[in-house]
Amino acid sequence: MVMKLIRIFLPALFTLFLINFAGAQTRGGKISGLVLDNTKKPLDGATVILLVAKDSTEVSTQLVNPDGSFTFQNLKDNTYILKVTYIGYKDYRSSNVVISQQKPVALPPFILSSTGKTLNEVAVTAQKSYVQQKIDRTVVNVGALISNTGANALEVLEKSPGVQVDADGNITFKGKSGVLVMIDDKPTYLSAADLATYLRSLPASSLDQIELMDNPPAKYDAAGNAGVINIKTKKNSIRGFHAVVSADYAQGFYGRTNESINMNYRVDKVNLFANIAYNGNQTFRRLEIDRNYFDANGDQTSSLKDISYFRPVNNNTNIKAGMDFYASPKTTWGVVFTGTIAPDHDNSPVYSLLYGKNGELDSTINTQNTSKDKFNSKGINLNYTHKYDSTGRQLNFDLDYIRDVSNSNQLFVNNTFLPDGTLTNSQTLSDNLPSTINIYSAKADYAHPLKGKAKLEAGVKSSYVNTDNAANYYNVVDGVSTIDYNNTNRFLYKENINAAYVNFNKDFGRFSLQTGLRVENTNGNGHQLGNAEKADSSFANHYTNLFPTAYFSYNLDTAKHNVLVLSYGRRVGRPNYSSLNPFTFFVDEFTYFSGNPFLKPQFTDNYKLAYSFKSLFTVAVAYDYTTDVQGETIHNDGNVFISTTGNIGQLKTLDFSINTNLQPAKWWTVNLYAEFYNNTYQGQFYTGYLNQSKNTFDFNGSNQFTISKTWSAEISGFYDSGGAYGQFITLPKGMLNAAIQKKILNNKGSIKLNMRDILHTFSPSGTITNIENATATFHNFVDTQVATLAFTYSFGKSTNNPPKRETGGADSEQGRAH
Repeated sequence: MVMKLIRIFLPALFTLFLINFAGAQTRGGKISGLVLDNTKKPLDGATVILLVAKDSTEVSTQLVNPDGSFTFQNLKDNTYILKVTYIGYKDYRSSNVVISQQKPVALPPFILSSTGKTLNEVAVTAQKSYVQQKIDRTVVNVGALISNTGANALEVLEKSPGVQVDADGNITFKGKSGVLVMIDDKPTYLSAADLATYLRSLPASSLDQIELMDNPPAKYDAAGNAGVINIKTKKNSIRGFHAVVSADYAQGFYGRTNESINMNYRVDKVNLFANIAYNGNQTFRRLEIDRNYFDANGDQTSSLKDISYFRPVNNNTNIKAGMDFYASPKTTWGVVFTGTIAPDHDNSPVYSLLYGKNGELDSTINTQNTSKDKFNSKGINLNYTHKYDSTGRQLNFDLDYIRDVSNSNQLFVNNTFLPDGTLTNSQTLSDNLPSTINIYSAKADYAHPLKGKAKLEAGVKSSYVNTDNAANYYNVVDGVSTIDYNNTNRFLYKENINAAYVNFNKDFGRFSLQTGLRVENTNGNGHQLGNAEKADSSFANHYTNLFPTAYFSYNLDTAKHNVLVLSYGRRVGRPNYSSLNPFTFFVDEFTYFSGNPFLKPQFTDNYKLAYSFKSLFTVAVAYDYTTDVQGETIHNDGNVFISTTGNIGQLKTLDFSINTNLQPAKWWTVNLYAEFYNNTYQGQFYTGYLNQSKNTFDFNGSNQFTISKTWSAEISGFYDSGGAYGQFITLPKGMLNAAIQKKILNNKGSIKLNMRDILHTFSPSGTITNIENATATFHNFVDTQVATLAFTYSFGKSTNNPPKRETGGADSEQGRAH
């Protein structure tokens, strides 16, 4: 194992040092500074405008970084003025700033006062906009919506522009599945089911922003054909001790609680931080599936009605802790530990009613399905940052190790009855499904400014994944268990991905260019171990691909208020590790899940044209073309439905979207997002040639109201007209939310009341098409009508200091684990 780690990490570190020594100094004037509010906290999203002092000609405009910093580089010798604007704050205008002999100037912090308030007041009436647009991503500020109070990360995602979450927690983005979900620029390394469980256990109070990237730059892994969703957690950046505690109680079908504490302590060169969250959650879902069966002539032979009840009980604890050591003003070392403990149990009975061809009841099958699951994850990240000079030349590297261990024990008891209640058959089946995954990753990134407002970035990454999944099934007769060799198996999978990228951007007056190229080499080996009745089987995949990206931006006016952006990118969707495992998972006597070791990766080309006005209004049109589309497929073996992930064919998506931030009055802020897209699936299928197309309309909006200095309210919601997703045609669904907030304890605390899905209209339903000699419909009753009462309190010192870096090198593997 040691030699394997050396082979993985040594090439990355060697390349890192080659890049380091290849750097050169950049000439040019520079102005840098910080934008803070009157409590010395960063004003992320504030606009800084650089003007020539003589005639107020605008030179450049930019949004400040999350830590409040901004930098204008490669400036000519001149006298400048800086103007800072932010909604709800008074405009700030600096005195003259002189650039002489192209030397850098570091300005003292700009302190902005809120409208109608003095600098020494603690209360802040303004807040970030819910949605902010950048050249390569959309940023959602989680805390800007009161209705996010008491919610979890998955519920926050479903309210984000272009994001949809189905009843099982599967995430789609702009009508496409296969999105790569990351936490603080690090992958989650989880299967779709485990990712949904983890996000449900992550309280919204611990989240800061969500970055939505349908066409990520070359720096990011090429995985995720639908793009990247990066969830950024809160990070304190203050000297001394500071903490934020929150607790809430929610009542839906069952009660649930969330508690969290986010702590930070810095003294001298050491910064310690920790985020601990606990989630006690019990939910409810009823799923109804109606199936009709036909003979070769199209005459109905029978029908089946399945009614399933899901009542999972989760008690999840998430821990994130670490330390930053500021070895010098230019060098920072860091370590981050993460851990998740997520036990749960479920009692999910299924009632199946089997009817004859004339609609008469033939038999009833009652399935008692009980399960106990455990999921434990632990990880460590070592990171290093070095800033060579004030021009922005910087080197980062990360080493990651993550270990996920899960185990599931299930018991199925199937009893079949005649219409008169006579028991005709009883069957008992049990299983044990242990899984272990180990992930190793090394990554290095280097940034180097060049002359003429240009910048070059480059990096390398290598990862190694080792998974071990077992499926042990037993037939139980009179209390005696015997191995079911037909379904029992053990699946081993190993994968190594090596990648390198280069990215270049440059400004040419009104025109800006950013282009990049990423190369990824994938090597995967799968081995299904045999048993007493089945032989071994194995497969290997080795391929290398190029992933170009390009952004072209043009300012239609000198003030840069009207901007056009044209972009292109290529993505890959590698199979989830669990999807490659050919084991069978039972839901009931008529429904199975099965893996597919022959699953191929899918590739997507993304094209997009967008127009924005002052980052307040954005309209975009996009076209995506995907080959070897991966998606859930349903085929039948008699009256048994088998669900597996397959390559459906090709997908063409044409998308038109519009997003706007409005402020009709000082006390009223509105954010609206609307999207219209068409999905067209074409390709060979179980039942012949699949040709499925449907138009979809999505709407997402929020209204925020400032009632007084301490009272605020919100009304938000979304609507989805339904669409086509492979075999599945979904029906319309929506949600209406409302919330009210009261600030207390000298504005250091708050009490919030939130009502989610007031009208209880979120019921994912639809039709399953292209099933041989059968039709099927499904309807979900989901526990989403929930009232939440929450309390948040912040205490400790509030002196600003440079922020810590909590990034890692594991990018795409986590979203595919198990």
